[in-house]
Amino acid sequence: MINTKVRPHNIRKYFPSISTLVIKVIAPVVFLSISGCASTSQYNALDKTDTADSSSQKISLQKGGGYYLDDGPGDNPPNDIHLIPDAVPKLEPLRESNMRPYQVMGQSFEPMTSLEPYKERGMASWYGRRYHGNQTASGEVYDMYEMSAAHPTLPLPSYARVTNVQNGKSVTVRINDRGPFLSDRLIDLSYTAAYKLDLIADGSGEVIVETILPDQIQKIASSRAQEPSTVIAGNQKNANETYLQLGAFGTVNNARNYLSHIQERLPWLGKTINISKKNGLFKVHAGPYANQLLARQAANTITQRLSIRPVIIFD
Repeated sequence: MINTKVRPHNIRKYFPSISTLVIKVIAPVVFLSISGCASTSQYNALDKTDTADSSSQKISLQKGGGYYLDDGPGDNPPNDIHLIPDAVPKLEPLRESNMRPYQVMGQSFEPMTSLEPYKERGMASWYGRRYHGNQTASGEVYDMYEMSAAHPTLPLPSYARVTNVQNGKSVTVRINDRGPFLSDRLIDLSYTAAYKLDLIADGSGEVIVETILPDQIQKIASSRAQEPSTVIAGNQKNANETYLQLGAFGTVNNARNYLSHIQERLPWLGKTINISKKNGLFKVHAGPYANQLLARQAANTITQRLSIRPVIIFD
């Protein structure tokens, strides 16, 4: 007959010691928790669902108009989201901590260690309220109403031009996060960037992503430096002239950034675009136009080229 009693001196055979339990069970859990806090906002969310089959995650993302997990637009998005200016490229030091190779969801990624030519075509998705306010891979806080994006390997921070293949709309974003981590995704856009590219409804779309290199950044900075006199007094305009208002901002710097973006994307506007200060706001106007018909024609052209809807005003 087999003796089934557990004698005191045999307890260690059946139950680990407290120190063993701490080292083999509790410590790894604590380590994973700490590691998760240092990871990107998207990586954290994926950690929580890594028991789910990856193919099912892909399907949930591919449903038109659907949102991954509980993500989606904010409850009270700004009314003038289409007027939020693109990111303005500038030379910034690259974060060495974001250059190390890493693994997520069984995939290995090797980030770029310098700003180099990069142009790829693939699917873009977007992320919104689920990550809003969370820390990104670059250490910055994710703001779904800024022109930013996440990319698995581009340097952090860096800038890229993203073009919607279907409608030709293009935006400039600042890459400050890692992701997406699904094999069929090229880039994750902020809610605002996706909105301006008309990707919100479908949840994803085919885009071309191209890095903005240092020489291009220097040219942009040089052109902006030559615009010190873009602000004009409201009383310099003739009364009752027809203009298009493209945006209104509380600070002159934001207005200038937006003006530079418009001039870069729509060079045909030339010197007809300017900034006027009125009622404490810096307003970006195009015009004047001889009549409302010409103003509407210009507004329609601008709407087709950019994700903005100009307002006809009389000033």
